[in-house]
Amino acid sequence: MRFRHFDNLRVFNIVAEHGSFSSAAEELHLTKGAVSHQIRQLEAVLGFDLFKRLPRGISLTPKGRDLLAATQSAFEGVEKKISELQLSKSRTLTIGVTTYFASRWLSPRLMDFMRAHPDIRLRVQPMIDLHNLKAEGVDLAIRWGNGAWSDVRIEKLFTCPAWPCGDADALSQVRELGLEAAFENYTLLRDREDSTAWSQWFEAAGLAYMRRTDTLIIPDPNVRVQAVIDGQGVALNDALVETEIEAGRLHRLSDVELSDFGYYLAYPSDAASNPDVEAFADWLKQVV
Repeated sequence: MRFRHFDNLRVFNIVAEHGSFSSAAEELHLTKGAVSHQIRQLEAVLGFDLFKRLPRGISLTPKGRDLLAATQSAFEGVEKKISELQLSKSRTLTIGVTTYFASRWLSPRLMDFMRAHPDIRLRVQPMIDLHNLKAEGVDLAIRWGNGAWSDVRIEKLFTCPAWPCGDADALSQVRELGLEAAFENYTLLRDREDSTAWSQWFEAAGLAYMRRTDTLIIPDPNVRVQAVIDGQGVALNDALVETEIEAGRLHRLSDVELSDFGYYLAYPSDAASNPDVEAFADWLKQVV
């Protein structure tokens, strides 16, 4: 015969935890008499006493103690599973990326991850400044650069060297004047005021670099690409502009490149271990 009095069993647990009908009644918002009635009803169904009624209070019988040990464990297990299910429903994994990387590399691959991990709610957050992850609620970011960052824990995703791009006029100047003379005429586009990428490239190219006043800061990499196409200057780009290169809207101006540049997984330095972050990171590393 199946046991069907689980409501009474839960009342039993609360009474046993409090060691008092009165205190249990307060927690349950019932009268003391109603609680006592449910316990007697349960004892009748079970066929044995759960409590000894004493002049001043109650105490568990041996069988009551055994039942309490079993039911406490069972109820705790149910409550834990409910919490896990509620958490999995509400939990969202937030990935911080630039629109440049999202549209040119990540987006075409995302459905593979969603199919492989239907239990993870993914939020791709387009960001220009990927240097304040905690404030933005980002669990994992994908940054471009040489990995020289101290504010995050990093892991290389893939190498993607940086090299200078320009429009057709810029390429003509390089061919006509040579690399050094041509670059004296260019406005250098960069993403941040404190970026050292251009100075690193000039050093790699063996060219003198003096702090230039003819620089234009454009944090959004997609806007920076368009600015180069529009003839506003030259910028350091990578292989993700291959569509524009193939179409003749952009041109590589030199074979010299920053070979240590690429895309890195950036984890907030104080972030706790998160299995969803690990799952997404593992997937990224498998698809590169």
